[in-house]
Amino acid sequence: MENWIGIGIWIVMGAVIALTMKAVVKNPDETPGHAVVLAVIGSFGAVIGGMLGVGIFHFTEPLALSPGGMISAAVFAGFMGFVYRWGVKGLI
Repeated sequence: MENWIGIGIWIVMGAVIALTMKAVVKNPDETPGHAVVLAVIGSFGAVIGGMLGVGIFHFTEPLALSPGGMISAAVFAGFMGFVYRWGVKGLI
């Protein structure tokens, strides 16, 4: 049960980090909206990053609430939010 709670925390943390990236990275020719898409991309990035962090740093005892999983989830969610805000959204 603890791992499911950790994954839920990754999802919420990823959405919050990605929406924070919306406030930090400004685009002058920004169209309104994209908050839901950005939250989903951040949540997806946090889950993938969290899994990678748990797999790399805590392979023998994989827990979602481990420091490696939480830190890598935050970093990858921030990276995915930044890439969407800075790069991919400019192409759409």
